[in-house]
Amino acid sequence: MASNMRGLTQFIADIRAARVRELEEKRINKEMANIRKKFKGMGEGTPCYRACIIADWRRIDASLTSTQRKKYVAKIIFTYILGYKVDIGHMEAVNLISSSKYSEKQIVRRQQPSLCLQRAAKSRDDMFDFIQGYLAVTLLMHENSDFLRLVVNSIRKDLESHSEINNCLALHAIANVGGDEIAEALAPDVHRLLISPTSQTFVKKKAALTLLRLYRKQPQVIPAEEWALRIVSIMEDPDLGVAVCVTSLVLALAQDHLDAYAICYHKAVGRLQKLIIDHEYPPEYIYYKVPTPWLQVKLLRLLQYYPPSDDPTLRDALDRILQAILNASSEPIKNVQHNNAQNAILFEAIGLAIHLDPRSSLVTSATTLLAHFILSKETNVRYLGLDTLAHLAARADSLEQIKKQQKTILLSLRDKDISVRRRALDLLYSMCDVDNAELIVGELLRYLKVADYGLREEMVLKIAISTEKFATSYKWYVDTILQLISTAGDHVGDEVWYRVVQIVTNTEDLQEYAAKVTFEHLKNPTCHESLIKIGGYILGEYGHVIADAPGYSPTEQFQLLQSKANFCSAPTRALLLSTYLKWVNVFPEVKQHLLLVFDRYSHVLDSELQQRACEYLAIASRPEEDELLTNICEEMPPFPARESSLLARLNKKQGDTEDKRTWIVGGKEANDERELKRSGTVRKGGVLDGNGTDGKAQTPNGVDSILGDLQGLDLSSSAATADNGVTNGLPNAKSVMPPTTSPSPVAIPPGAQASKAAVQLTVTPNTERWYERLTYMSESLLYEDLQLQIGYKSEFHGHLGRLALYFGNKLSTPLTSFSATIEVADPETLSVSFAKMPPSTVTPRLQTQQIINVECKNIFTTPPILKISYLAGSLQTINLRLPVVLTKFFEPVKLAAPEFFERWKLIGGPPREAQLVFPIGLVNGAVDVERQRKIVEGNKLYLLTDVDPNQTNSVGAGVLHMSAAGKVGCLVRVEPSMAAKHVGGGSERDFTVVAETPGS
Repeated sequence: MASNMRGLTQFIADIRAARVRELEEKRINKEMANIRKKFKGMGEGTPCYRACIIADWRRIDASLTSTQRKKYVAKIIFTYILGYKVDIGHMEAVNLISSSKYSEKQIVRRQQPSLCLQRAAKSRDDMFDFIQGYLAVTLLMHENSDFLRLVVNSIRKDLESHSEINNCLALHAIANVGGDEIAEALAPDVHRLLISPTSQTFVKKKAALTLLRLYRKQPQVIPAEEWALRIVSIMEDPDLGVAVCVTSLVLALAQDHLDAYAICYHKAVGRLQKLIIDHEYPPEYIYYKVPTPWLQVKLLRLLQYYPPSDDPTLRDALDRILQAILNASSEPIKNVQHNNAQNAILFEAIGLAIHLDPRSSLVTSATTLLAHFILSKETNVRYLGLDTLAHLAARADSLEQIKKQQKTILLSLRDKDISVRRRALDLLYSMCDVDNAELIVGELLRYLKVADYGLREEMVLKIAISTEKFATSYKWYVDTILQLISTAGDHVGDEVWYRVVQIVTNTEDLQEYAAKVTFEHLKNPTCHESLIKIGGYILGEYGHVIADAPGYSPTEQFQLLQSKANFCSAPTRALLLSTYLKWVNVFPEVKQHLLLVFDRYSHVLDSELQQRACEYLAIASRPEEDELLTNICEEMPPFPARESSLLARLNKKQGDTEDKRTWIVGGKEANDERELKRSGTVRKGGVLDGNGTDGKAQTPNGVDSILGDLQGLDLSSSAATADNGVTNGLPNAKSVMPPTTSPSPVAIPPGAQASKAAVQLTVTPNTERWYERLTYMSESLLYEDLQLQIGYKSEFHGHLGRLALYFGNKLSTPLTSFSATIEVADPETLSVSFAKMPPSTVTPRLQTQQIINVECKNIFTTPPILKISYLAGSLQTINLRLPVVLTKFFEPVKLAAPEFFERWKLIGGPPREAQLVFPIGLVNGAVDVERQRKIVEGNKLYLLTDVDPNQTNSVGAGVLHMSAAGKVGCLVRVEPSMAAKHVGGGSERDFTVVAETPGS
């Protein structure tokens, strides 16, 4: 340390030499008084602190040198670290941040400084100066401090600095302090550092983690959807450290914005393939023979937030990745660190395999591995094994493989580690069904007596839910719940006894048995208050059913409940008073005893009990011929069907943590219902809502909503527009296919309207012309700009097709983070997928070829959208329509004139017939007949030259091939009309499309 910091060294030595706390406080108070005198400022302890923030800036002694200021602030920081309250030095910290000297901005902590800091320091003294504004700010100020407003501009200046050291200091301060104002003001600057191509790798890593910190604290100030494409593109950064940090950020953002970050699915699969299959990683990122296990775990978890992809290429790649991970785990590993890294990846891979397909062979193999893991001697392995089995139980159709390990899982309830016991409870709850419910619930009840207090409330809920859900008989249900209440005591919530009362009231065959069993339980010397509440309600409603049985007389029922009443709370006594009023109506032999109880309670101090007793006494004292008592004490009607409140209580207790679960603890039915609720297709409360209705929207009069009846109708003006004219005996009808066979370019074909509403298509002067040309040609240019050229070539046979796209890089630098995805409007009618995953980099001045497989399943009107994104200095995005239209799947058919006209007459008009009128360009004032015929043939229709005597007209025939809908015949006639009104410098022509139904 420099000699001019000797005073700081001496201060630290004096503090360490103090033998008692009084001497330490004396030395610190003396030093703080000296510093306060030097600064001449008002600290936070003064009454006018807030009003004097600006004044404090100007009251600093101007005679202090830079070294002295650094020394005094360092002493303040050291004092704060020792745990003493500090109320001075805040403005000095703000001044130090504004300094241009690194030694005044930053103090190196006790660990060894990084090489980049060593290179940036001007001297060794600068590296070990103990003065730093940023450290003082992050330690002395909190996120709501008024002083933070004074440093926002200084931090922004450092973020915009060309010095990566200043960038890192500013990022550290933002991440440590945070706050609403800091996040709102500086989040765009942090994002700019992350996406800047000139940022160093360690700056990008810190920027990504700083954004993650800000998003976790103030998610509302981060425009996550707006930044999605740019952030996801950095997942393919060549530096794996940057990829790990950005993946952590994407993992948090994608949980709340799944659609916006959907492109990360392809990025994650591509990165995993490089790491696990292609073994593309630098040697410095190998951790005990495992390549960057942290990145693999995050990528595997990220994939679980999205539904399984329908793309066969992605599914094949994931199958190979998961199989490689399982194969690597089959080898015995002795090194602990290697084993931990391998297991972390393995468990996430098994979770992903379960998410993709619980019935796959991968999951079957994984189940065998999990059976060994739950027997492991390592606590962490047992914990993860039980948790993964619970995930499998929540997704699998069959629990037979898990039931084979039932004895081991039951033994895990008595594991020495409470976290393992908790996971065993989750697994038993998830694997419980009608066959093993009595065994599992019985074991849980036995364990409940010795279970940890922190585990009992959750156990009670799961036992109650499993008992109700998988009860083999009502008697077993009542016995189990009463035993549960007797055992658990205070850990039983009110929801449990509410549910028992509801089920007993709604089940007439159960009422007599429930009354007898409850009576027997109340005979125990100690009864929990929830059991007394159940007894009071059931005996009050159904005590008369067992009154004639030996041992259950009205007097015995009254004496039993009255003996428990003195030890109950006021709400329970109020319930028992209601029970006594019911007995006044059905048990005249104990009426006098009941009146005495009402009279005694009418003098108690509790206002609720007093009022209730007075009212009940007045009602019970009325003449016997009065029907008021009979009407009031009628038997309770059945409760309306509703969802169990126990499930809502359990789900609320299992609230999501930082990384949200993709599944919930419970069986497959619970998870399926959760997925339906998330997609908005489940009715309220399952089958019935809380009011006993079927969940449909109703008007106050009980009539279904009119708007519900109008769903699915197209009420737009365009739908109501119709052309009632007749041309050549063929009535006009709404077009059923886009005019993709038009030889003249159009702005946006009708078939692309739906796609354009969802995706903003890339428009250039030539894109529409190239697209129109490729609708009737097999190869040509699809797109070209100054950076990228895309060539297109296709071949179609029947309902299948294959496309070849040629991506050419026109730059002298590579196109990085390259991604190409295809969006299909309706996957049920058209399937489009890459034969293999596109490369992430396109080399300079070269082309890369990608094969696309196409299948026509049914009639479609919207072409697929090709989405391309890459980094070329900045993020570039291109959205293009692929020229895959319905006519590509036609097969030309030769017909004679009589056969053509016969089939034409069989069509019979709309909806199997459609007509479209549109303008075309003229060549020298005449129709280009040759080009017209070329377009008809390009649409894979056989040109019939001997059908129409007018040689200007074109007639064609073909068969549409579809894998799901079969074959459909199609007849076409193109009739240019020179006499029609000119539109845009050309004449109109009639384009009539007549389609035969299958089998016609």
